[in-house]
Amino acid sequence: MHARLLVAVLLMLTLVACGDGGTDGGSPTSATGGESTTTSVQPTTTASPEAESGPFVGLGELELVESTIPFLELEGPQWMPDDGVLLFSDVSANTIYQVGADDEITEFRKPTRYTNGLAVDPQGRLIAAESASRRVTRTERDGSVVPIAERFEGARLNQPNDITVRSDGTIYFTDSAFGDAAAQAELDFRGVFRIAPDGRLTAEYRGETSETPNGLALSPEESLLYVTDYAAGLVRVFDVAPDGSLSQARMFANVAGPDGMAVDEDGNLFITSYDGGAIEVFAPDGEQWGVIDLPASTSNCAFGGADGRTLYITTGPALYRVTLAHPGRY
Repeated sequence: MHARLLVAVLLMLTLVACGDGGTDGGSPTSATGGESTTTSVQPTTTASPEAESGPFVGLGELELVESTIPFLELEGPQWMPDDGVLLFSDVSANTIYQVGADDEITEFRKPTRYTNGLAVDPQGRLIAAESASRRVTRTERDGSVVPIAERFEGARLNQPNDITVRSDGTIYFTDSAFGDAAAQAELDFRGVFRIAPDGRLTAEYRGETSETPNGLALSPEESLLYVTDYAAGLVRVFDVAPDGSLSQARMFANVAGPDGMAVDEDGNLFITSYDGGAIEVFAPDGEQWGVIDLPASTSNCAFGGADGRTLYITTGPALYRVTLAHPGRY
C-alpha cells in the first residue's frame, strides 16, 4: 500500500484587474492577448519514506500564469508538441487561447462553438469537442475545421465534452448533457464514443441518462481508458483491446466532482476534483498518493513542456502549472 502524501499549496496571490481580450473574427490565430507573468509559491509537502519514489518527488513551485484577459470558464488544456505551445479553452468566452514560450497568452480561435475538451492526433492536428454545435472536429494544417463526429444512429450527439487520442489515431470522447443540453438531447444514453482511424463511430459505453461521463485519459501503454463520472463522484476504468474497443467497465476511484485527467509515464493518474478544488493523484492500482490543493475549483489538467514534466491546471478563472519529476502523456 502506498503512503498517503498530502501536498498543501499555500497561496497568497494578487490577481491583476482584467481588460478585454479582443477578437479576430474567427481566424485560427490572433495578435490580441494579454501580457503575462507568473506568481510562484513553493508547495509544502509531508511524506513518509515509502513515498520517496512517488509522483510528488521533486515537485516544483505552483505557478499562476497571470494575464490581463478576463477568463471565465477555463477548460481543455492541451500541449501541442509540434508548435511548442499550450492551447486551452475558455468555454463561456467562446475562445481558445494559446500560451507561447514567453508566457504571452493570445487568442488562437474565436468563435469556437463553445469548445470544451481539446486533444492532438498523431499528425499534430487539433481535435476539439464543440459543445454548442454538438460535434467533434479536426483542424487541418491549412486551418480548415472538419467535422469528424456529429450524429449517431440518426440522432445528433448530446454535448461532446472531453477527448483523448491513441497513438494509432483512434479518438475517444465523452458525450454527456449538462444543464440545458439535457432537454435537447436526442440520444437516450450518456456515452463514451470511439472514432476509428477509418472514421467509423462506435458507442463503446451507453450510460444511464443520470450519468455524466466527463474527462478521460489513456494509460501509458494504452491498454486502459479512465473515464470520470462527475455526478456519481467516481472514475471508471475500461480495458482497451488492440482494435480500440472497450470492455470490462469497473470502478477505479471515488473523487469529489471529478472532471479532467492526466497520466504520467509511470501510470499515475492526476484527477481534477472540481468540487474539492484539488488534484487527487492515484497510483495505477487505485491507491491514492495524495492531493495538490488549489485556491479554486479545478476543471482539467494536462502535461506539457518540451520535457513533458509540466502539469498545466485550469480552474474557472485561472491557469496554473507545476513541474513534476516524471513526465506525462500528452
